[in-house]
Amino acid sequence: MRLLQRSSSWLSLFAADALPDPAAWPSLLDPLREALESLGPHPELAAAHAWQGELVEALDRLELPAWLICQLISAHNDWLYRRAIDLSLAEMQAQGWGAPPASFCMLMLGSGARGESLLAPDQDNAMIIADYPDARHTEIDGYFQSLGERFTARLDDAGIPLCQGHVMARWPMWRKRLSEWCAQLEIWTAERRVKRVQQANILFDFRPVFGEAVLAEALSEEVARQLPPSHLFLDEMASLLDELPLALDRLGRLSGDGDGAPHDGAIDLKHQGMLPLVNAVRLLALRHGVRPPDTRSRLVALVMMEVITAERAEALTAALERLQALMLQGQRRALAEGRSPDGWVDTTRLRDDQRRLLRRDLLDIRSLIRQARRAA
Repeated sequence: MRLLQRSSSWLSLFAADALPDPAAWPSLLDPLREALESLGPHPELAAAHAWQGELVEALDRLELPAWLICQLISAHNDWLYRRAIDLSLAEMQAQGWGAPPASFCMLMLGSGARGESLLAPDQDNAMIIADYPDARHTEIDGYFQSLGERFTARLDDAGIPLCQGHVMARWPMWRKRLSEWCAQLEIWTAERRVKRVQQANILFDFRPVFGEAVLAEALSEEVARQLPPSHLFLDEMASLLDELPLALDRLGRLSGDGDGAPHDGAIDLKHQGMLPLVNAVRLLALRHGVRPPDTRSRLVALVMMEVITAERAEALTAALERLQALMLQGQRRALAEGRSPDGWVDTTRLRDDQRRLLRRDLLDIRSLIRQARRAA
């Protein structure tokens, strides 16, 4: 079945600390070679981030599907994070801060953690620090606060803006010892409170991007242990699915909510298509102790656990891929026209078959949301 997940060899493109050397690549990869040669082997962070539009164009010329391009954008963002953290650690070492006083792991959150990044994301990150004695808190947390402030500032200067909701490791809320993260989960999941569900939802899609991955693995185990029996919490999470209505009217026709629309016919597919799908899949995954953070792997795991059928998972995976393709196409058009990329898609530019498929995909997502509500 096509649903079977296999890791793509493309994802190793930005796995090393240095950018790849394309000199020995076959001519088949000329579009990507030309893009990398234009960037150069040792670019500044800002230049490397600004290059992403050129990277996407090269990958499109190679006829890679949009979902894989999104994974590669995510992998390139990982590289930017690692570079920003490396530069910050080197700067601290030169200033006399010394080496990190405890093991730590930097987490990518949100779409980046799911490997579903589009162009122009802001920062969403967190930090896990290995447990240390309370008596050393001022010393150790002071070090990691400085690291968090430095690397997030570097990313901001490079064009990945600071999170307006302050979801970054520079803030104590998102920088904790492992034991504190476990205790935080217990507090968040103990009751049915909207704010706590919203905060926890931000954390539940995480992936290690730098440091000791074993800390992230321990936190993942804790999430899988605590969430399935947290019925009141999951019930509140289910009720929040209604906060992001799909781009459908009561008769099941395509219809944006019009809020902030740049023009007639524009639909915010990020908030009225992509996020409802991601949120519903996340809810089912948490309910059943599924640990991978990305939507595609979660769907596979839910099939293996007989929570959803293989046919439904295939339809939803196809829906995810088509939403990514439409949004990425809109973002590339925005860049070509000198506009900032966003989540809006102009439905007047879609062919009749694309509109029919989009409507079908949103109806499938609506059906999944109903199942997720019932299961919570």
